[in-house]
Amino acid sequence: MKKTLFFLYGVVAYTAFMATILYAIGFVGNFIVPTTIDGIPQLPFWQALLINTGFLLAFAFQHSIMARPAFKEWWTRYVPVPVERSTFVLLASIILATMMTNWQPMGGVVWNIENELVQTVLFVFYLLGWAIVFLATFMINHFELFGLRQVWLHFRNQPYTHLRFRIPYLYKYVRHPLYLGFLIAFWSTPLMTVTHLLFAVATTGYILVAIQLEERDLITVHGQQYQDYRKQVPMILPLGTKQAPAVPADANA
Repeated sequence: MKKTLFFLYGVVAYTAFMATILYAIGFVGNFIVPTTIDGIPQLPFWQALLINTGFLLAFAFQHSIMARPAFKEWWTRYVPVPVERSTFVLLASIILATMMTNWQPMGGVVWNIENELVQTVLFVFYLLGWAIVFLATFMINHFELFGLRQVWLHFRNQPYTHLRFRIPYLYKYVRHPLYLGFLIAFWSTPLMTVTHLLFAVATTGYILVAIQLEERDLITVHGQQYQDYRKQVPMILPLGTKQAPAVPADANA
């Protein structure tokens, strides 16, 4: 019975994530969903700034702290190991959904590109960024990343095994294609408002910090293999890529 409940819990967490990330595509792109990153300001600028910054910090702290091995070791004293990742995913989805539905537009225009061809190109890049995000997760192990593999193995009475250290396609060109996809999506906009700029700058800063934390953990786990990979493949931009390490590696946090 417990195994079934754990599996259903993992499915609920994964479904919440998928709904949230799909909403985020419309939210950042200003289409389809009821609340988007831009709009008519409803609150004074400084009040809106504090609210938005608070949500961004809450997401960053939750995402970074709960992903660290030391926290996981403490956390799994209270949360069963098979649903630890699902719980992380569910909490991240709740915080992100709360942020998007309570986001406060602040007004102001940083740039506004009116050329239709450039608008179309930027929209294509916006969608490309999100496509890279999803592709990157499947190239490592999408279902492991979002907790489904863990609860499925537990449901099948199979022991959990760590993913082997390997370098899938995009990871041969940059160590963090998932983050690259987010950056492309967050900055590819013909209308950059002050609100969107706050979001883009804050998330870019978080990504750069998160990469340092993730790579420190990866070096601890994989040692010289990841050190070699780190030396030969650029971090976020596909510039100056050398030949990938001969030993397969898993560029996954």
